[in-house]
Order: sequence, then C-alpha cells, then structure tokens
Amino acid sequence: CRVRVALRIRPKNTDELAQGADFDTCVELQPECKKLKLKKNNWASESYQFDEIFGENSSQKRIYEVVAKPVVESVLEGYNGTVMAYGQTGTGKTYTVGQLGKEDPSERGIMVRALEHILSSMSLETDSVAVSYLQLYLESVQDLLAPEKTNIPIVEDPKTGEVSLPGAAIVEIKDLEHVCQLLQIGETNRHAANTKMNTESSRSHAILIIHLQRSLKIKEETTVSIPSDTEHTLPGDLPLVLKSKLLIVDLAGSERIDKSGSEGHMIEEAKFINLSLSSLGKCINALAENSSHIPTRDSKLTRMLRDSFGGTARTSLVVTIGPSARHHSETSSTVLFGQRAMKVVNTIRLKEEVDYETLYKNVENEVDHLTSEMERQQKLRHREKMQLEKRLKESETFLNDLKMISSVQIENLEKEKHQFEYAVKRLMQELEEKEGRNNVLSEKIVHLETSLNEKKQQQLESFSTTQILAETTKTYEKKMGELLRELEEERSRSASMKGHFNVLEQQLSDARSSAQFQENMARELKRELSKITQTFTSQVHSLEEKISQLVSEKELIYGELKSTQAKVQDEASHRQSLEAEVLRLKRSKTDNCVEESKTLCGMVRSGSGLGSEAFMHKSGNLKETLASQRVGLPNVLALLKSEELEVQIHAVKVVANLAAEDINQEKIVEEGGLDALLSLLETSENTTIHRATAGAIANLAMNVSNQALIMNKGGARLLANIASKTDDPQTMRMVAGAIANLCGNEKWHAMLKQDGGIKALLGMFQTGHTDVIAQIARGLANFAKCESRVISQGHKKGRSLLIEDGVLSWIMANSTMFPPSTRRHIELAFCHLAQNVENSRDIIITGGIKELLRISKESSRDDARNLAKKALNSNPAFLKEIQ
Repeated sequence: CRVRVALRIRPKNTDELAQGADFDTCVELQPECKKLKLKKNNWASESYQFDEIFGENSSQKRIYEVVAKPVVESVLEGYNGTVMAYGQTGTGKTYTVGQLGKEDPSERGIMVRALEHILSSMSLETDSVAVSYLQLYLESVQDLLAPEKTNIPIVEDPKTGEVSLPGAAIVEIKDLEHVCQLLQIGETNRHAANTKMNTESSRSHAILIIHLQRSLKIKEETTVSIPSDTEHTLPGDLPLVLKSKLLIVDLAGSERIDKSGSEGHMIEEAKFINLSLSSLGKCINALAENSSHIPTRDSKLTRMLRDSFGGTARTSLVVTIGPSARHHSETSSTVLFGQRAMKVVNTIRLKEEVDYETLYKNVENEVDHLTSEMERQQKLRHREKMQLEKRLKESETFLNDLKMISSVQIENLEKEKHQFEYAVKRLMQELEEKEGRNNVLSEKIVHLETSLNEKKQQQLESFSTTQILAETTKTYEKKMGELLRELEEERSRSASMKGHFNVLEQQLSDARSSAQFQENMARELKRELSKITQTFTSQVHSLEEKISQLVSEKELIYGELKSTQAKVQDEASHRQSLEAEVLRLKRSKTDNCVEESKTLCGMVRSGSGLGSEAFMHKSGNLKETLASQRVGLPNVLALLKSEELEVQIHAVKVVANLAAEDINQEKIVEEGGLDALLSLLETSENTTIHRATAGAIANLAMNVSNQALIMNKGGARLLANIASKTDDPQTMRMVAGAIANLCGNEKWHAMLKQDGGIKALLGMFQTGHTDVIAQIARGLANFAKCESRVISQGHKKGRSLLIEDGVLSWIMANSTMFPPSTRRHIELAFCHLAQNVENSRDIIITGGIKELLRISKESSRDDARNLAKKALNSNPAFLKEIQ
C-alpha cells in the first residue's frame, strides 16, 4: 500500500494581504488534474503530481474525508494507520490536524473528526478506545496528558519490530466531550512560541496515538467445552480481538533562523526540529530508493514513525505550503518531500489476535460457579447429615428410654407374675386343703348319714331316741350347708384369681411385643441412616471427581492456549525463514564453487569447505534448478532421502548453508532436519555426505536446545564413529568442530564421555592436520572451562572427566608444538583443569607445575596468565611443590 500524499495551500496571511497587488505568488494549482506548478521565475516552472490538491478554500471536512477517513476506516478493520502533516512553519499544519473547533464545529481538525468517527463506529460495551498524547521536544519524549512524565523510553519488539512507549499515559475514551477535554489539556502543555513567521509556532512534534480493540469471533474446527450442571460451556467460536493503532502526527515546522528571527533557547529548539525533520527526510529518501539501510535510529522521531514509512501501517501525508514567492526554497523542499514520500510502499498487516484474556475469564467464571455450586451442595449435604444425625441421636435416646421403661415394666410384671404365681400356689394349697377338709366332711356326712339311718332305725325303737336324732340331724344338716357355702365361695375366689392371672399374662405379652416393635423401629432408623450416609458419600465423591476433572480440563485449555501462541510465533518465524530462503536461493544462482566453499567453511567458524571444486562445478546446474523452482525447506529435507547420490549431496550442502544462520536452525529441527541428518550420518558411506552432514550438525550444535536433541538422539556416538572410520582431514575437521561445540555445555559432559566423544577428539590428533588439531584444542578448552565453572559453583566435585580419558597426558606432551592460536586453547584447557583441587595430584605427577609457571610468564593471553597465577597461588599442593 503506497503512502498517499495530499497537498494543501494556506490562504494569504495578513502581511501578504497587506502587500495587495505587489504580492508575488510562486504557486499555481490545478486541482482538476491534481497537479501543482511551482514557479522559479516568470519564465520557468515545474509541475508536480499528487494524490489530491486542496486549494485555499478547501473545507476541513473535505480534507478529513479525502486524507484521513480511508485510514480511520482501515484502522477500524484492524490495520495500523498514520495521518501526518508536514510543511514549513506557519503553513497551517496544526490547524489542519489539531484544530479543536470549540466555537465552530466546521473548523474541527483531523484529530477530533477521527475520534468522532471512531466513537460512532464502535460499541464501548464490547470495544475499547484509548489515547496517548505525546510530544517530541529537544529529542525527549514527553507526555502531554501527564506533564510530569518526561524522557519516556522508546522500545522496539525484537521479533515484530513494533514500537511502544512504556510509561506513557493511556486514557480510555468515554465520549466526544472527553476527547475535546484531553486534546485541550495536551494543547495547553505543548511547547509553542511567537516568531516572525508564526505567532503560535509549535516548538515540538505532537503525536496522538489512538489504541483500538474490537471483539469478533471466527469459527474454529474444534470446540472447547466444560461440562457443568448449569450448562455453562465455552462457545464453539474462539473470541478474537482486532488490536490496531492510529497515529495522528502534527510535525513542528521547518524554519530558517534568519527568517523566523529565533533567539536564545528558540535557536536550540529550531536545531532539534530541523535535525529530526532532516532524519525523517533521509529515511524517506532511502525507502524511495530501496536502499538496504534505513537510518531510522538517527532520531527518536524516525524511531516512533518506523511503522508509518516502510512498515505495516496505512499512511496518509498532507503537506502544507504557503503561496508567497519569498519562501520558494522552503515550498520547493516541502513539495519534493511529498514527491519522495509517494514512492514509499508499506505492507499493511491485519492486527488480529485470539482474545485469550476473555477466554481465560470465561473459564475462571465457570470454575468459580461450579466451585460455589459444589460448596453449596456440600453445605446442604452437611446440614442434612447433621439433621439425620440429630434424628438418629433422638431415636437412639428414645429407644434407650423405651428400653429402660420396658425393662422396668418387665421387671415389675415379673415381680407381679411371681407374686401372682405365689398367690396362686398359696390359693391352690388352700384349695387343696379345703378340698381335703371337704372330703373329710363328705366322709363325715356319709358317716353321719349312715349314723342317721341307723338312728332312724333306732327311732322306731325309741321315740325319745328319735327326737334326739332329729335334732342332731338338723344340727348336722345346718353345718353341712355352711360347709357347702364355704366351698362355693372358695371356688369363686379361685376362678377370679385365675382370670386376674390371665390378664396379667396378656399385659406381659403386650409389653414384650411393644419392646420388640421399638427394637425393629430402631433397626429401620439405623438402616435408613446408613443408606443416607452412603448416598451423601457417593455424591461428595462424584462432586470431587467432577471438580478434579474441571481442573484438569482447565489446565488442558491453558496448555492449548499456550501451544496456540507458540504455533503463531512459529508460523511467523517460519514465514521469515522462507522469505530469507527465497532471497538466498535467488542470490545463489550466481554463486560459484569458491563462494560456496567459503560459506560452508563458516560452519565451525574455521577451516575449509565441504566439497571439492570439481564436484561443486558438477552440482552447479542442479543448484540452479532448485533455486529456480524456489524449493522450500520441507522439500529440501525430503531430497536427503533421494536415491541419487548427487541430489542427496547437494541437499545436505543446502541444509548445511541454512543451518549456518541462527534464524533457520529452529525451523530445520521442527521439520525433522536433525533426525534426517543423523540418519544420513549413520547409514551413508560417502565421505562428502559425512563431511557436509557433520558441518550441518556442527552449526546446529551451537544452539543450547539443539545440543540436548543431538545428545539424546545419539549424535555424539555417531560423530565418534565417523571419526574412527574416515581418513579425510576435512571430514575430521567438521566432526571435531561439532564435538567441540557439544563440549561447551556441562550438562552433557558425562554422556559425551560415555559416547566416546573425548576419545574421538584425541584419536583425530593422529592426522596431524593443523585445522583438525585447532578444533580438538577448542573442544578441550570448552570442556575444561565449563567443568571448572560448575566445580567453582559447588555443583560438582571430583576428578576431571578429561583426565580419566588421558587428556592431561596429551596436553603435557603437545602443549608447545602447535601454532599460537591452537596453543592458546591448549593453555586455557590446562589452566582450567588446574583450578580443580582434585586434579592436583595428576598435574604434579605429570610435571604440570613447570607448565603452569611457563604459562603464567610467557603466555600471549592475559586470561591464561591470570588463571595460571590463580592456580599456583590458591592451591597449597602447588605452593609446596614450588617451594
């Protein structure tokens, strides 16, 4: 999107109107053709084409709709935008941009109209609008809304390049009246002064930053939901926000000291204004000419406007000029600035992000709701449990009371039973006694009857005897009647006693059945209580499981959000790496075999190339074919598995070249490049492939995270195996360089030793090749330095792993045999070994004291001499040997 430039000419001012017919103009407008003629003199003029030409009578509304409205609408759609005014002092920049129009709304400038447009197009319930109002005065960023904040730093994001100003006040907008109040406060705090050219000349650059955040949703293939009793689930659409930024810039006017009449402190202000405008002009020139270097860091103004010119913002520029021929040179400079700005092209980007904050709040609210619901259920269950326990206690108390009453009643009934039984027995005895007496009486009656009969017979014999017998008989009959009545009374009493006894037995059986009923009722209450307790326990367990499930799902959602952010970052880095690869492949068409050899030799920071010139010439056509087809990294990695040896070799070299740049390494690992290289190193028998593959792994091994992957995948073991099988010095140099890079991480020292990495380094010394030995010395120095650091920090103790593999003997035998660069690495390795007290005995036995003394006096490196002196002075065993 090209920067759009409009030109506005101000009307004649009071001085120019006073000149009347003598006023000489240097400008001729052709609005219908969008052209401007700038007269040099009465015979010569130059024509310039702009996107829009505004005459003296152009309204503020039309200027806003043509210049700023398209940018504001673009910002509402999620893109960054910039509207800027540039021109000589006194030509109407502040009027065009910052006029408040409190008395006449038709005179409102771009700032007020843009905020009015934004507020009318957004919903403040779901969206937010905030502003920051700053000024750049004497190369210091100051806050116009909070004047106490001065010298605000400018921070650039190293990944996105986006510019921010931490510490600047950001005020959320409520309505248009609030906007006008903030702009009035900022205008009051802005530096201005009276000059010959302008009675209210702005002495600083004013920048209004409008921050917009709008909510929207996009349909995703997968949905995230959280089960709950109240059906509070996350929507199938992920919430998105459009975060955009609009910069409205009112630049201070350029001026000449002789024309403006500035004096004293105003001269310093003019110097800084002209310096920042000059830096802006240089950046515009560089962008217009597609220069490789854009000097944006020369001024704070160009740093703040980095996104506006050549960045990702849609930019509109209005240049203001005056009609007077007296200022022809300033007008010409302004017009030329606008012409160069029209050549600048920006790449606008949509500022769209997933609203993780809203999503997080929804999940938090859902979890809080479920937690409160669980607590409410737990309280309800607890209250029910307490009530049931209370009822159970009451039932148990009632049952105990009933048992006590029943036992007392049973005891009483038992006592009464015993009493009744005793009474019955006694009555039975009396009855038996009375029956016995009745039998005796019956016998007496029979005997009397017999006697009576005898008496009757005797009456016949004697009347007197008969009369006596009659009286006697009456007496006996009377006694017998009394005895019969007593017998009947005893029988009736016995019957009544038996009935009373039956009633008592019935009461006893009723009491026993009542006690049995109470015991059954207590058992039922206990069973019911156990069932309720089991139900409550199961419900509590289910709620706890549901909460744990919700927590795990919450953690899963957080993990997915983080992985989504990581994927977004990975996509951005992938796109940058692809762009870099396309440019590199274009340039590689003209590369010759010598340049490729120099590139590959940088893989281990020293040495020669990977392949011979003959083979590089032979594979040149294949390289041009790959470059012309713009082969991507996945396709290049796929070629590593090609059955054609030449294709395989060239693919390895391309990967090695890419791995030499840090920006490509993460993408190579993500696409499986490291696994492919290790597999190729293990299976291939070709020396060239071994050399190029080892070089690529050496480059990757310079990254700490890649070192872990290489070691865990057995990379050190494969490199050691190649070192034992090859006789090619260049291959050994690459292998030694890779192992040397791995030696620089103390976490993998033990595994590196176990996989034979240290022995492989010492074994490659037999080649006698200078470059190979240099890499061996570098690796030993890296290993000893890291090991010494860990031991000094107290994280490790014991004898050095290098000494166990015979490195100390090798150092003592070869410390003075090599060139200075290699010898310096060997000296460093030896001095770091001497820092460990556990190595003292081995150093003394091998004669290392003399070598330490030599290094402390003769070494060409200060750090080696200092380390040697430190070891000699701090180790009691060394001091004893010296004495």
